[in-house]
Amino acid sequence: MSSSCCYSSLSLVRSSSKTSSTTNVPSSSSSSSSSSSSSSSSSFQHRRRTMMLKSNKYGNALPPKNNNNLTMKSTATDSEELSSSDAEILAQITAIKAENEALKRDLQAKVSTVKKTKSANTTNTTNNTSGNGKSRATAAEKESKTTTSEKGGKVEPAFAGELPDVYVGGDSEYTVENAAKEAAAAAAASSSSSSTATEKSTPAPPTSSSSTSSGSSTSLLTPGFEIDPIVKSESPKNIVFVTSEVAPWSKTGGLADVCGSLPQALVARGHRVMVIAPRYLNGTKSDKLYEGALDTCVKSKLGCFEGLQEVGYFHQIKNGVDYVFVDHPSYHRAGSLYSGVTNKTYGDNQFRYTLLAHAACEAPLVLPFENTGGRYGDDVVFVANDWHAGLVPLLVASKYRPHNVYGNARTICAIHNIAHQGVEPNTTFPNLGVPGEWYSALEYQYPEWMRAHELDEGKVVNILKGAIATSDRVLTVSEGYAYEITTPEGGKGLEGLLAARSHRLNGVANGIDLEEWNPSDDRDCAAPYSILDFSGKLECKRALQREMGLPERDDVPVLGFIGRLDWQKGPDLIRDALGALMNEDCQVIMLGSGLTELEEWMKWAEGQYPDRFRGWVGFSIPMAHKITAGVDIFLMPSRFEPCGLNQLYSMRYGTLPVAHATGGLRDTIKQHNPCADISKPEEAGEVGTGWLFDNMSTQDFIEATKWSIHVFKEKKDVWRAMQVQAMTQDLSWNKKAAEWEQIFDWAKVDPPHCT
Repeated sequence: MSSSCCYSSLSLVRSSSKTSSTTNVPSSSSSSSSSSSSSSSSSFQHRRRTMMLKSNKYGNALPPKNNNNLTMKSTATDSEELSSSDAEILAQITAIKAENEALKRDLQAKVSTVKKTKSANTTNTTNNTSGNGKSRATAAEKESKTTTSEKGGKVEPAFAGELPDVYVGGDSEYTVENAAKEAAAAAAASSSSSSTATEKSTPAPPTSSSSTSSGSSTSLLTPGFEIDPIVKSESPKNIVFVTSEVAPWSKTGGLADVCGSLPQALVARGHRVMVIAPRYLNGTKSDKLYEGALDTCVKSKLGCFEGLQEVGYFHQIKNGVDYVFVDHPSYHRAGSLYSGVTNKTYGDNQFRYTLLAHAACEAPLVLPFENTGGRYGDDVVFVANDWHAGLVPLLVASKYRPHNVYGNARTICAIHNIAHQGVEPNTTFPNLGVPGEWYSALEYQYPEWMRAHELDEGKVVNILKGAIATSDRVLTVSEGYAYEITTPEGGKGLEGLLAARSHRLNGVANGIDLEEWNPSDDRDCAAPYSILDFSGKLECKRALQREMGLPERDDVPVLGFIGRLDWQKGPDLIRDALGALMNEDCQVIMLGSGLTELEEWMKWAEGQYPDRFRGWVGFSIPMAHKITAGVDIFLMPSRFEPCGLNQLYSMRYGTLPVAHATGGLRDTIKQHNPCADISKPEEAGEVGTGWLFDNMSTQDFIEATKWSIHVFKEKKDVWRAMQVQAMTQDLSWNKKAAEWEQIFDWAKVDPPHCT
């Protein structure tokens, strides 16, 4: 074990050396070409030594336990020359280690950034080699300390060892192309050098035959790690998102993240996007977020609630997106977005979001945007998010299309959580500003067992139902959730309507902001880390244990939970399973607030298990980042989860999730495959990214969690392979934006659903 770890950093260095512009160690292909031009036996032995090191990298030979074994027999004269070559090789290896320190911090950056970095390294190779010896020694010293312990040089139980060889290979198109450019530049530079310098210059990129002969080819980026390139759409559109919340201005959940990030990804792909949300002012510091939004001086008078309601529009541009905030006194009050300071839901929410829908329908027609492209016009695609914007499809169909307005527009109803439907008594229908003949689109009748009393007919207006019935397409936030809402268990009373519209029902899982959630550059975490060096994750774990007052133990897995303490998120399963989990010798950290009984239980558990349990009642974004990076296993026993974001964040940070197989959790987490052979390239990416349990029971949750603990403690190589697979997924919004584009195209191809 110790000898293997001694060569872990060397292996990782070699994995990036083929594309690194500073690498001067010849490859096998260059060795064969230079052997014909040089008759020196010492040069031949120098090349053989280099190839031996490469064979160690690719697993063709075991790492030598003694550096003396690397010494080759030669004459006295040859030995002197060989010693000189040894010194040069060691200096080059030290230099490459320093290069890796920089690479690991920038791995998650875009391909263009990597390309610029590599280009800069090419021009500064000489300066870096001669001037940074001290810093490289420090980096090498730090790496040695983080990968070994003081007990006989053995690896720490939560080790930061090397990647399995199978994960370091297979050049991407980008790395091959870039390596070719660097090789051409190096060849031009070497032509003016001395014959000795030429012999040690950067070789040309290996061809397919040379790659085969050397056993494998290495690349700067691990296979599957590259983010899909941003491709401009062939049919750019004007898209209007209507939402009750948008990050960073207003946020209570994942809806705000979607409406804050997805529009920016669509703009990058060539679309023009406007996001319309209320301008909430509650007298707190969050009001300052709206300071960048300027008053358009445009007013609209909206016909609803037995009169004309006047609203204003504020406008701000961020990353190319037009963010429009509807201004009305009903959005200016203390409390949260949907409820007051006492956490009681506002009684006029129907009025507030009826205004939002009417204002959104007017915005593309009345807002001039004189200096930013002009009016959007009526050829747009509306995305109405949840019930708060649910009147938009109905208004477009009932009030605008009959008058030849929005004839080319299309509407998409995006369901983020079908449990919230915007239900009010049917007597409120006249307030909505919808023509009377469209009442049936909104009417909903509760079954008898849900009615208040015998005389109650159970008739209500259901805004989400109206949106589903009249929109051109329906979209949910995962494929699994798209199916679940067509079943009695998941449809919440709307399963019949959704099943009837299943031919126009799709699901697209959410993405995440790769810059905000970046383990190689997270200011809230104790140390950066990446797939090339996991030592930073171990530091994050220790820092979290210290901050939480838990014993610093590397050998025990730390389990984490972040979320609301309510029935949906399933923290009661953790409560019921805690006794069994404590028998497995692990630590548990929970962050969240909600039901009083669960908050009190967290306090009790801290007293019962002072060295193994910590609960944080409340929510903190910096602490959420620390927990995501510091724990080993992330718990998500949700009863239902339309998509979920925490499992995406955790996988991004190499923290493997244990989750209930429902909705988006089933779609985004790949079940652990205990039969996968990680030594085989074809099975390397099939080991899984977490553990799923089918039945929402305490026993099934315990079994899945125990299995994850077993892999953590007993199968370190499998654990590391799962972390690599989880961290090299493309979870970017750019990939998801391409899938949304397809939905937009389908909507435009089909005729309007309602006119």
